[in-house]
Amino acid sequence: MGFAGKHNDHPEPAVAASSHPYTRLTPDHVIAAVETTGRLSDARILALNSYENRVYQVGIEDEDPVIVKFYRPNRWSRLQIDEEHRFTRFLFDHEIPVVPPLVIDSNAEYPTIGNHDEFWFSIYPRQGGRAPELDNLDHLHLLGRFIGRIHAVGQGFRFEHRIRMSVDRAGENVSYLLEAGFIPSDLEAAYRSITSEILSAIEARRPDAEPYRQITLHGDCHSGNVLWRDDCPHFVDFDDAIRGPAIQDLWMLLSGDIANQQRQLLEIIEGYEMFQPFDVRELKLIEPLRAMRVLYFSAWLARRWDDPAFPLAFPWFNTERYWSEYILELKELLSGLQQEPITMPDI
Repeated sequence: MGFAGKHNDHPEPAVAASSHPYTRLTPDHVIAAVETTGRLSDARILALNSYENRVYQVGIEDEDPVIVKFYRPNRWSRLQIDEEHRFTRFLFDHEIPVVPPLVIDSNAEYPTIGNHDEFWFSIYPRQGGRAPELDNLDHLHLLGRFIGRIHAVGQGFRFEHRIRMSVDRAGENVSYLLEAGFIPSDLEAAYRSITSEILSAIEARRPDAEPYRQITLHGDCHSGNVLWRDDCPHFVDFDDAIRGPAIQDLWMLLSGDIANQQRQLLEIIEGYEMFQPFDVRELKLIEPLRAMRVLYFSAWLARRWDDPAFPLAFPWFNTERYWSEYILELKELLSGLQQEPITMPDI
């Protein structure tokens, strides 16, 4: 039941950190997993910035280092992981700049998924690059082109096991925080009231409903999952690949005020439509999708608080100040939902 009543400046994990499965992922464990694939490590290991999964760069004798990803236990099934892997390979085979996992065992049922000490893991080639410049309209145009290609090619790869976007999960995230006792008692009434209005506003413009076409998506297409190299975006980390409306892979590239966002959208969609038509009706989904992401984020932190990496990385979470500022953020979200959706009259 979370850690109700401990809303202070030093929140404690709900479960002892030593009981979390990731505590077993010592450097020796990581190297041993890599060496089960026939690669001999030179014992150089670097933990990379990842929280949902664990990701490491591991040196290999007489070869380039590799990137090893250990999947969070009980999050995805092997079928879902395999489908993500096959999708990225499908895109790669269609000359789209993505980074698919390497084959671990070509004779296995799931050739790109390793198993070591009850952890599923995958191995990727190391891919260098920098973040795209989201204030650079040329970069946005290219991003739109390549996302359009991903969506066009993705029509030939329909997910069977990956989840589909669902507005209902937003309500589940709200309920979780209340039922697990994360919301301070003096803010609970305000939280219930504002989230009720937000959920009603999302319901009125459901991104998972007709008439919006649900397609195969990257799912988490923000600047942190795009590497810019050779004057081209390379898309990484399809861990949140999902079926949903096309705008889900576009809206996180926007920033600034409405005027700036309109200019950015013009570039993105102009590039996008070189490969795939864009339904401008989906522009009204941007604010509901933004609200769903904010509601998800706090519930995600709460659900992961027993993971020892989370209290270290997010020490401000679950303090009185956090929840007070969160209520203000929710009010701003509601204001955005109540305004007229962004429009693109020049498209």
